[in-house]
Amino acid sequence: MICPEELAVLVNTLAIAIAQDKTIEQLGVLAAVFTQLGDTLATIAVQRENIEACFEAKKDNENDKN
Repeated sequence: MICPEELAVLVNTLAIAIAQDKTIEQLGVLAAVFTQLGDTLATIAVQRENIEACFEAKKDNENDKN
């Protein structure tokens, strides 16, 4: 697993590399796309957590009945 500081450096380096030779308009579109991508990934992660918590609660409830 990569440490948080290394991840931040990696992301910054990637952003700089992507931005080279791009117009302001292209950068705007890329920023919007990556923002949407990040938001969608966050939504998926939260929903997976919710589903897992629901299954765990149901499992615990069934175990309490036995």
